[in-house]
Amino acid sequence: MSSKENREAYWKANLRLMGILLAIWFFVSYVCGILFVDELNTIRFAGFKLGFWIAQQGSMYVFLVLIFIYAKKMNTLDKKYGLEE
Repeated sequence: MSSKENREAYWKANLRLMGILLAIWFFVSYVCGILFVDELNTIRFAGFKLGFWIAQQGSMYVFLVLIFIYAKKMNTLDKKYGLEE
C-alpha cells in the first residue's frame, strides 16, 4: 500500500470511529436525556428518576467513557497503520 493510500485508509478509519462514538454520545445525551426523558423517568436509578439522572450525570459519564474508548482504539489504529509513537 502506498503512503497516500495508507493515509487515506487511516483517515477513513478515524472518521468512521469518530462517527460511531459521536452517534452514541448523541443518542445518550439528546435522545435519552431529552426526547425519552418522560418514559425513562418511570424507572428509578440510585434513588433518582432515570431520565433526570441521564440528563444530569449519565451523559457526562458516557462522554468520559467514550474518550477512553477513542484513545484506546486510536492507539490500535496507529499501530495498524505504523503511526505509533
